Amino acid sequence: MPLAVTHIILTIIAVDIYRDYFMKAHKKFLTLHTILIAGIAGMLPDIDIALNWFLGAVGYQNEILMHGALTHTLAFSLIFLIPGYYFYQKKNYKWAMYFFVISFGIFFHLFLDFLLGGGRAEGIMWFWPFSSVGYKIHLLLKANLNALPQGIDALILLAWLWHEEVKHKIKDFI
Repeated sequence: MPLAVTHIILTIIAVDIYRDYFMKAHKKFLTLHTILIAGIAGMLPDIDIALNWFLGAVGYQNEILMHGALTHTLAFSLIFLIPGYYFYQKKNYKWAMYFFVISFGIFFHLFLDFLLGGGRAEGIMWFWPFSSVGYKIHLLLKANLNALPQGIDALILLAWLWHEEVKHKIKDFI
């Protein structure tokens, strides 16, 4: 299953690559601050872990609030996409971009859990609330590579640092 670093760094990398190589219009609204927000949003679906810990401490349990349920649905991502679209229509591109990257971060988290393993054992409920059927590929779990996520984190971090050095000359800031 992807670790926290994987969720954060891969989201940051995806948004940064989009900004650097593909984005044409409104590029000034996709700042480093916005990319940081995207990275934090890459962990947002796992807020259910802290929520369950708190609710369990007060003696409340609910299946939809368990890890991998409500916050690991496409509907959770759309909650942030809708205000993004609203702000975009109002030409408030700064706030639109914030909501768009949050929605993307959540979606990317779901995709990584779907592909590599994570969330519910049954998989990601892409069509919730219409269906609670889970979908998964879970490549790491199927290949019994449970120790691989730490290595993946290290490789992702090294690749990103290399990209930042080549593209942005980060050594100039040291």
